Amino acid sequence: MASEGTTNLTGGLAGRYANALYAQADEVREIDQTVSEMESLGQLIDQSADFRQLLGSPLFDVNQARGAAIAVLQAQGFGKLVQNFVGVVANNRRLRDLRAMVSAFAALVADRRGQIAAEVTTANGLTDVQREQLRARLIEAGYARVNIVEQIDPSLLGGMVLRIGARLYDTSLKSRLQRLQYAMKGAA
Repeated sequence: MASEGTTNLTGGLAGRYANALYAQADEVREIDQTVSEMESLGQLIDQSADFRQLLGSPLFDVNQARGAAIAVLQAQGFGKLVQNFVGVVANNRRLRDLRAMVSAFAALVADRRGQIAAEVTTANGLTDVQREQLRARLIEAGYARVNIVEQIDPSLLGGMVLRIGARLYDTSLKSRLQRLQYAMKGAA
């Protein structure tokens, strides 16, 4: 059963795919390798604009998109299980949801390992230094076994949105500008 902190990540479509991948990895006894490769897949999606374009483009037919995605994964040294997973996702016309599935898989793994998932959304991604500073702050706040699940949303403009369980901390520039806009409307 998912804890409160992972419910929104491991539910729905992405959660079903994540659960299926976890069950398959457990069956063939490749959990640790699959966890590592899914983390790498998330980084690949976040760092490669071309790969994100492939995943989100409706211009490719299923066979082209699957072939291209698997070719990229093979070139990057991904194992057969993750390649097959991406192939199934492509066959089901869900490549645009692959990043959410990677995040759901990370949350599922964290839940199974007794860790708390902290969803961090930033405009440009975290640097290694920022990631370690965030981890240190979360430990200070009492979250000793925390797994940081990163997502990128350029519309935030700057800052970050952090969700741990039911708590939401929004320091994004987008939210600050919206609050300023509401304040100015109220003063008029």
